[in-house]
Amino acid sequence: MALKGLNLLLYIGLTEKVRAKHSDRKSTVSAIVYARMLRPYRTCTCFAKPATKTLTSSIFHIYSATPNYITFIPALLRNLPMTKRALLLINRHSRKGKENFAQTVELLNHWDFEIISVPLKKVEDIPFLMEKYRSNIDLVIVGGGDGTLNAMVDVLVETQLPLGIIPLGTANDLARTLGIPNSIAEACRIIAEGNLKYIDLGWVNNKYFFNVASLGLSVKITQKLNKGLKRRLGILAYAWTALQLLSKTRPFTAMIGIDGQNIKVKTLQIAIGNGRYYGGGMPIAHDAQIDDQRLDLYSLEIEHWWQIFPLLWTLPRGQQGLLSWVRTLNGKEIQIQTRKPHSINTDGEITSTTPAMFRVIPAVLGVYIPRQETQF
Repeated sequence: MALKGLNLLLYIGLTEKVRAKHSDRKSTVSAIVYARMLRPYRTCTCFAKPATKTLTSSIFHIYSATPNYITFIPALLRNLPMTKRALLLINRHSRKGKENFAQTVELLNHWDFEIISVPLKKVEDIPFLMEKYRSNIDLVIVGGGDGTLNAMVDVLVETQLPLGIIPLGTANDLARTLGIPNSIAEACRIIAEGNLKYIDLGWVNNKYFFNVASLGLSVKITQKLNKGLKRRLGILAYAWTALQLLSKTRPFTAMIGIDGQNIKVKTLQIAIGNGRYYGGGMPIAHDAQIDDQRLDLYSLEIEHWWQIFPLLWTLPRGQQGLLSWVRTLNGKEIQIQTRKPHSINTDGEITSTTPAMFRVIPAVLGVYIPRQETQF
């Protein structure tokens, strides 16, 4: 009730101040428009505390010290603190989630966030929770890895809620691309600073993805890779699993359609990247960025066993295109067709199959990034 009364007080005060200065209808309407600018401040920390009288006095002090509504509104906005309402999603049943949950909440409280935290048992619950709380929050903060982010990307696009990331996964490739460090304290500070960057997303068969989509060898790696191995070896688990599977994987035939061309290939793997990093820190291309409005593709067209060894040097550096048996392409739209359906892995999760249409969706999602990161 105090909050509604204060909003009404601001509304009446603004309108009457204008009427005293200007009698025309246009100025009164302008005051009403300016009053509506105060709506985001309904979540002020001070509004939720028994300090409403003090706040009201401060408002009237600013009101009386300003000559007209044009200078009053900016002065008011500069002096009113605003609490950001955030839905915090961390799987407290995971090892890292359990270890870091309390610290994350404490740090976010320190930065004056109003936190809504609900039990999260599995990532499949995330879309439901976001839909449930979307009208009560200003942003979503996720503590997890690329798989957790993959589970929520579609609903993020639908709700257009800004995203804050606390890297708690194994690879953390999206966080790496965006320059977000693994330090929880630093990640929370970055979110609190509010430097919002709109990034591109990849899209395949009605599924969005952040980093990379692929078929072939990478799908088998995803199927074989288990949480125990990831926990023991970290990002080295990806390389170890790949080496085990390379000799057992047979090439498949695919048709790649890009920029009006159709290219038939016999390949072990096709990877299509939207971001920069995948697979624990490997660049999809040496110059790939998450805001370059293009997709980067490479195809591993290996014919002899010894050709595997140069890949061990070039893939981690994004320089696989230097090898004659690795085809590299880029474009805004790519089609992949295969003789029989092949599973497609998006950001570490199997989510679709061929035939597939891939697109880049430019500047579609807001993510909080470090201020010094002028480019990715």
